[in-house]
Amino acid sequence: MSEDATGGVRRRLAAILFAGYERLQPGDEASTFTGLTLLRAEILEPQILKFGGRIIRWTGDEVFLEFPSVVAAVRCAVALIQAASRVNEALLPDRRIALRIGINLDDIIIKDDDLFGDGVNVAARLEALAEPGSIYISGAVYDRIVDKVDFDFIDLGPQSLKNIPKPIRVYRMDARIGARPTAAIATGSEPPAAVRFDDRRAIAVLPFLSFSDDPEQEFFADGITEDIISMLAGWRAFPVIARDSTFTFRGKVVDIKKVGEQLGVRYIVEGSVRKSGHRVRITAQLIRADTGHHIMAERFDRDLTDLFELQDEITRIIAGALEPELLKFERNRIANQPQQNVDAYELYQRGMFHHYQQNKADNIEAQAYFRRALAIDPRYPQATAALAIAVCNAGYLAWADDAEANFTEAYDLARRAVALDPRYPIAHFALGLICAWTGRYDRSMAEYREAINLNPSYAAAHVMLGHWAAYAGRLEEAIPLVEKGIRLSPSDPRMFMWLPALACAHYQLRQYEQAVETARRSWALNRNYTPGLTYLVAGLAQLGQIVEAQSAVRITA
Repeated sequence: MSEDATGGVRRRLAAILFAGYERLQPGDEASTFTGLTLLRAEILEPQILKFGGRIIRWTGDEVFLEFPSVVAAVRCAVALIQAASRVNEALLPDRRIALRIGINLDDIIIKDDDLFGDGVNVAARLEALAEPGSIYISGAVYDRIVDKVDFDFIDLGPQSLKNIPKPIRVYRMDARIGARPTAAIATGSEPPAAVRFDDRRAIAVLPFLSFSDDPEQEFFADGITEDIISMLAGWRAFPVIARDSTFTFRGKVVDIKKVGEQLGVRYIVEGSVRKSGHRVRITAQLIRADTGHHIMAERFDRDLTDLFELQDEITRIIAGALEPELLKFERNRIANQPQQNVDAYELYQRGMFHHYQQNKADNIEAQAYFRRALAIDPRYPQATAALAIAVCNAGYLAWADDAEANFTEAYDLARRAVALDPRYPIAHFALGLICAWTGRYDRSMAEYREAINLNPSYAAAHVMLGHWAAYAGRLEEAIPLVEKGIRLSPSDPRMFMWLPALACAHYQLRQYEQAVETARRSWALNRNYTPGLTYLVAGLAQLGQIVEAQSAVRITA
């Protein structure tokens, strides 16, 4: 510890913690003040005292603390998050409060019992960056504690923080003890390893047929199919082809062998759903695509009150049938999903049916259904994330009168979806999407990485991560990411939007022939999507094929 010439300033290494707290939903000021007062008295102060923290400043919704060690600061942060979560379980949704915590270890300035300097500012910026219910730590903290605590860390990469000269490497902590193996540390600096389909151990779930008494119940069969895809992906033992590719076969008579060849998979799941009143019958078959051999065929008759248990049972049976073929499985079960109100579930699935139609009128319908689902169950993460994506899409596709208002709402919804279920990959994808469209590129890529970490078969997340990597100039990273996403969803209806990212990377690497070939594929799929044309014309010009480039421009003029 030292003192400068003024005799009033000292410096020392310190562990700094900033905690901010806020209502998860808007409420009246009086109840908010009462809730924050109780939070301080019953949660914050006892834990701070327990771990030896010193209160430097306390404002209405933020506390600034110093700890004797960085390990004590981290353990206190985890205790605070977990205590707040336990209290929230007993509160109504509009009374719940979320903590955001930032921790830094650095040299700080001490004057008149107050602390100053960049070391303090970094902790404050990390708190502001953090999602509700999360803990963000600096690289300096991570280096000191990684081998001393039993928590998981997600590397968010270098982050540019306000008024901090150099980017700071940031990690998000998982405060749930035992949520994942402690050795699993996701790094954001390296792209995920490429999926290899050479042994064809991938699986595709074809749209289940609907034989309901009500022909309008087709959305119900779609919902069953999508849930099985999501749950199988959660096993993380093999690639699962994305919904957007398999749904191109809906309503068609298919040749299983040809589907297997087209999608590059060894296994096909197909089935049917018959819903009548409050009963549902589901049949499911697991077929080896290259031989047409039926590995498993099951029929399930259940009351709709058992719907979520039924979906989980189907997934376990299908995955179990694959075990002899795959030789090994990850036994970790997908995180338990809350059993949502059946009416909210039905409204959500109706919304998804419209959402996938990809036009303005259906986007409006989808939003309406999602909002009705959330009116019944405000803590429904799937509906919250879906609404965030639909609202964001309406903004950037010019389907809304005020795009900025849409982006603001979508950002709030996506953050809430992540807070409701941090292990739901589509919530992180939704947040990554809106962050990208509002200029938060580093945050966007971190969210896409987390979506992939939670579901390695999430095709769109791979593509979008590669898309923004290309525009950020990280070309060697971009190409394998986009290609991996395309392999995971080779018949995706959004392919015309995915291919220009690949063309962009090839063009910047001066691989003009590959850029032209890729851009030509995009343009052929959708002549109204100009990014494909842009790279086609530019690539042709670089190859000296001026006449063809001019012809392409004239056709679209």
